[in-house]
Amino acid sequence: METAPEIDFQDMEPSDAVRDQIAHKIARLEDHYGRMTACRVILKGPGGRHRTGGQYDINIHLVLPDKREVSVGRTPTQDERFQNLDFALNDAFKRARRQLQDEVGRIRGEVKHHAPEPVAVVKTLIREEGYGYLESGDGREIYFHENCVSDPGFDSLRVGERVNFVESDDGRQGPQASRVKPLRENAPE
Repeated sequence: METAPEIDFQDMEPSDAVRDQIAHKIARLEDHYGRMTACRVILKGPGGRHRTGGQYDINIHLVLPDKREVSVGRTPTQDERFQNLDFALNDAFKRARRQLQDEVGRIRGEVKHHAPEPVAVVKTLIREEGYGYLESGDGREIYFHENCVSDPGFDSLRVGERVNFVESDDGRQGPQASRVKPLRENAPE
């Protein structure tokens, strides 16, 4: 780290033991992710704050190369576990680790790209029994049940309407969709 970490105690007495605990947690972050240029940790002791009551509030701000930053704040308002300093510190540093891991992934270009959901056309509707069939782009027939249709729901579907779908494992009816989402902007008139 280019600059020494800053540890600020607010509404509580500074403690060398807590300072050492925080320094150890910062060192572990650096071991795993490295290249942090600055770090500031603010510990707010339990006080007469209206929303958090007797809870510790931990804020962590990490500065990375290329002006990238990771900031961790927020303490759940109704969670009595945050009345314990060790729990509050562990929670804050876990959140910092997750955010830092995500940011390092973006720096390295390891961003996960999600494939778009496939599009199908409603081929058949058996309304009285609550199911239907889709025709996928590759010509397969895919069964779906009324319970897997997103808003506005099964009753609003029309034959010929385009939908996104998520295919699950084959069921008794063969290929089956676990979720069907109408593409309303492309619905037939």
